[in-house]
Amino acid sequence: MSMFEDIPVSIGVIYEGERIRWKDIYVELGGPREKYKFELVKVRNEKDIEDGKIIIIGSDLKDLKPGQSYAFGILIEVAGKDVEAELEGVIERRIHEYINYIEGVMHLNQRYDIHLRLNKKSFNKGLNSFNLIGKVLERLYKSEMPFIQKIQITFITNPSAVTTAFEEAIVTYETRDAKARGMKDEAADAFYGCTLCQSFAPTHCCIITPQRYSNCGAISWFDGRAAARIDPKGPLFKIDKGECLDSWKGEFAGANESLKEKTLGEVDRVWLYSAFGYPHTSCGCFEGLAFYIPEVDGLGLVYRDFKGRTVNGLPFATMADSAAGGRQVDGFHGVSIEYLRSPKFLQVDGGWNRIVWMPSSIKERVKDYIPADVVNKISTEKDVETLDQLKEFLERQEHPIIERWQDEEEPVLTLSEEGAKLTVPQITSIPISGIPTATGGFTIILKNAKIIAKKLIIRSEKKKV
Repeated sequence: MSMFEDIPVSIGVIYEGERIRWKDIYVELGGPREKYKFELVKVRNEKDIEDGKIIIIGSDLKDLKPGQSYAFGILIEVAGKDVEAELEGVIERRIHEYINYIEGVMHLNQRYDIHLRLNKKSFNKGLNSFNLIGKVLERLYKSEMPFIQKIQITFITNPSAVTTAFEEAIVTYETRDAKARGMKDEAADAFYGCTLCQSFAPTHCCIITPQRYSNCGAISWFDGRAAARIDPKGPLFKIDKGECLDSWKGEFAGANESLKEKTLGEVDRVWLYSAFGYPHTSCGCFEGLAFYIPEVDGLGLVYRDFKGRTVNGLPFATMADSAAGGRQVDGFHGVSIEYLRSPKFLQVDGGWNRIVWMPSSIKERVKDYIPADVVNKISTEKDVETLDQLKEFLERQEHPIIERWQDEEEPVLTLSEEGAKLTVPQITSIPISGIPTATGGFTIILKNAKIIAKKLIIRSEKKKV
């Protein structure tokens, strides 16, 4: 007898990575249209929870109005003699995996960014209650994490209840995050890897260090260590650091070897502290995005819940597509909010001295970690709306980025028997393919490069009919 015989839809890994478009949804839970949404796991004393109990606060699935989005929360309480508080983040991240096993249910992101969709087909098959989803979660947790002896699950759709629980969840996340802030990568005896998102991004693998959180922001170095101890063959695993190939860029032989193995050779090198060269891959669940702005040679930051367009005219979603999928794309780099607090935050690229724009809400959250001499020189959507305004703002505030402009020299073109020789001041390599643009063209800036060619032909490309 199948453990899911009483569930009206199929359950299995085959449904991981399933995308549900808006036209096919029955309801959307959380997501970009809702401010308050979360998922949280808390360790409890065994006497304080009832094993197998499923609680619904607010309307059940069948009572929600079809075609709409709702504030939403999931609280999972667990107990057992071997269950420690250090495992909360690990157990919590598995919600993403287990819900995606359900036919017709899509789960994206984590913590306070969760985004779920139920399609019409599965609802019509009978998946019309949170009780059924709760049963699936309970059985998968008990099967794959047998150290969990008791589990109680609460689904919340009542708006005021979601808001209250959301604020409590934020406190828990912050407490977890603060734990690793005193550690340094150099002092760690190992790093950890995570492949939980490979169903959506087959060539992505997170390298988690004390000073570089997982891109999703849900797994710290401590979480990785705890998960690897209880399930060493699972999606969270230990990485031997191996030889430090470059301490400034954050390149380690062990991380490279692990990436090559876990991505089947697609990715074999990573610089942990740079958005250029060999940047960390991104899945799609990243909390935020660092993006290159060639017009000012700086970097912008944006996060998933930012509703407007960034200073380059593009929204988060458009640029996120350029970084997602497990690709290494120069200048488009998925990051967690916690990584913004790290002393190694994009240190190769200039760190905070290279950041020129970010949403005011995120700036407020991390302002205590931005150097005092630059915090007021970074613009937000309240200061500028266009690239021209951005440049004026940076000049007026004397942002450190303008020193990079002053170093530029005019290009010099000389002719020799070998052909044309173009000398221009350091090159920043930005791949043209795959990068979105709001203006229909690209600005290519070459610095400290010498280009020699016998012939240079520039022609417009004919459109294919």
